[in-house]
Amino acid sequence: MSFRTELKEFLMRGNVVDMAVGIVIGAAFGKIVTSFVNDILMPPIA
Repeated sequence: MSFRTELKEFLMRGNVVDMAVGIVIGAAFGKIVTSFVNDILMPPIA
């Protein structure tokens, strides 16, 4: 098998798509938490 064929088979598996979705959701959740801390929790303390 060539590298191209193996790469295509790897990318067509569901695991890669699931991992990409997880990374996007994780990044969005991180931004939400950062915004919550900076805009809601910190002003009363500071």
